[in-house]
Amino acid sequence: MTTPIRGSGKGDTGWFPVVQATVGFDHASHTQAEHALLLDFVNPSLGVGARVALEMDLDSGRALLDSLREAIDAAEKSGVRE
Repeated sequence: MTTPIRGSGKGDTGWFPVVQATVGFDHASHTQAEHALLLDFVNPSLGVGARVALEMDLDSGRALLDSLREAIDAAEKSGVRE
């Protein structure tokens, strides 16, 4: 599942603009879990170095989703719209 986003990520060479996020579920490569949620934040036009990848277990994914919703709600309540 891929979605366009506007943001910034920090990689080996510093900060870069992020234009796409990909979310999936597969066998973990680096975490202790057998399976993991996979998140990739990328800017394909800048090459393979413009990528931040995450692997996490399902409980961590749920907690992150809850925190994102809380942060978005708080931002909107404060008047932030973008």
